[in-house]
Amino acid sequence: MKNFLVAIIVSALLISCSKKEATPSSVQTDSTKIIDSINAVRTKINDSIRSKNSFKDFSGDHKFTHNLIKNAGSVNFKKINGEKDHYTISGNIKSGKNSVEIKGFIAVVSDKHMNFTGEITQSIADNDNGKPYTRKGTKTFASKDGGKTYRLQDMINGSGFVDYIDIHF
Repeated sequence: MKNFLVAIIVSALLISCSKKEATPSSVQTDSTKIIDSINAVRTKINDSIRSKNSFKDFSGDHKFTHNLIKNAGSVNFKKINGEKDHYTISGNIKSGKNSVEIKGFIAVVSDKHMNFTGEITQSIADNDNGKPYTRKGTKTFASKDGGKTYRLQDMINGSGFVDYIDIHF
């Protein structure tokens, strides 16, 4: 009986200590392929979101006014491809010796606010004898009438007087 128990123990040790070949239960896939496919789907979703406007489309020509200039001018909004609610703008108003020119970039940030980055140069005969005054940098246009008119919020000109520079839609 002792020999029989010893034989069982020895055979159990041999079986448990023998090297077994590992067989994968499922076929392994390359992790980079999985990550690339996830990134492709995310890119497609992000591109579809980016190309749509969150706010109304402002593309086209619009009325451009200044409170000290009789005539109205126009400003043109051109949508920037692939960008959401971003436009390049340019326009002017001229009447006699008075003029205003606007050129730059606008990002619509809410239903009532547009952030303008660029230059607005004006020459008004009643202000410093028509000496040009330029506003540079980022300025805000805000609407108080539901988006029909957006007024420049940097209203004080170089002479210390208030200017109402408006874009009408």
